[in-house]
Amino acid sequence: MLAVALKMLLGDRAKVLGLISGVAFATLLVTQQSALFIGLMVRAQNVIADARGVDIWVMDPAVEYLDLVRPMRDSELFRVRGVPGVATASRFFKGATAVKTATGKMRNALLLGVDEATWTGVPRNFVMGSLADLQRPDAIAIDRYGFAQLWPAEPLSWGKTLELNDRRAIVTAITDAAPAFAAQVIIYTRYSQAINYLPNGRNQLSFVLTTIDAGANVERVAERISQITGLRAETADGFSRRTVSYYLRNTGITMSFVTTIALGAIVGCAIVGLTFSLFVAANLPQYALLKIIGITNARILHLVLFQASVIVFVGYWVGMALATSFFHFISTPTSALRGFFIPWWIAAYVAAGVTFFTLLAISTSLRRVLLVDPTDVFRS
Repeated sequence: MLAVALKMLLGDRAKVLGLISGVAFATLLVTQQSALFIGLMVRAQNVIADARGVDIWVMDPAVEYLDLVRPMRDSELFRVRGVPGVATASRFFKGATAVKTATGKMRNALLLGVDEATWTGVPRNFVMGSLADLQRPDAIAIDRYGFAQLWPAEPLSWGKTLELNDRRAIVTAITDAAPAFAAQVIIYTRYSQAINYLPNGRNQLSFVLTTIDAGANVERVAERISQITGLRAETADGFSRRTVSYYLRNTGITMSFVTTIALGAIVGCAIVGLTFSLFVAANLPQYALLKIIGITNARILHLVLFQASVIVFVGYWVGMALATSFFHFISTPTSALRGFFIPWWIAAYVAAGVTFFTLLAISTSLRRVLLVDPTDVFRS
């Protein structure tokens, strides 16, 4: 019976290719857009993720997410250090600026200043150089993608000079920092140097990065910091979620991606539904003949669902292969889309969604097959 189903399906190759193309198109578009959306949301909190070992981020109460910075007084650092349960508290500066090379090339940059006493907040992975190199005069560490943006034709190297807010900065190290949400270049330097590059007035402290005593509860220590100092204290995971949640709720990114994903599913569903309807119409005499020789509706239903399963299986894997190839070829270490990938759970959800929408698309044609009257078919 399954062999008959395959012969019927492969008998009209044009329609089979149309069905597979519809499923593949829906799979490709939904998978690609979903992975891009998740990748952007991950980028929104990458600075937090790169600050490994930080238990609690302390900030001004008005700060709602990572990219909204309201500088605090330097004295807040000592108040945080005095809270019971706090092991260390380090200064952290965050600002945005434009950088320019000697040849005049300009890029937007994220400037991060870390406490030189603890180096808390610096990525652990250095492609070239080390933390010791940041102690030199005018020293900065730049991410490898930012280096490729500023000097695209040159191999990674140190000693390059940048103009940063009319001041000289020398690249003494290159990090493997994860890409940021908007900035093209990520720069790390000493806190004392960062505030000279971007003076913000009398208040300079962006965040206080805190670690807790061994055995202490991070949630309770965060609550204690908020109660004693009046500042906002968030665990690293909580601050990441808050940042992502802000972008989801207050920007058009979510609506844009949801619209594209929905259109991909609808168009793919329409293609499959229309093509399968034509396929059924062309093969209606075969279904009627099966009924004449005594095949029950239950077995015919099994036959049609098997045909649909073949279409979904082949179309899904073709679409997934195209989506995977897309991210493979564009996600190079120096690409603007580096770091994007397809999580396994997106692939699983897309598989379930494609199966559901394909069955929904063929439901009308399936009803036509089950209710067909062989007498009417052969009389005509």
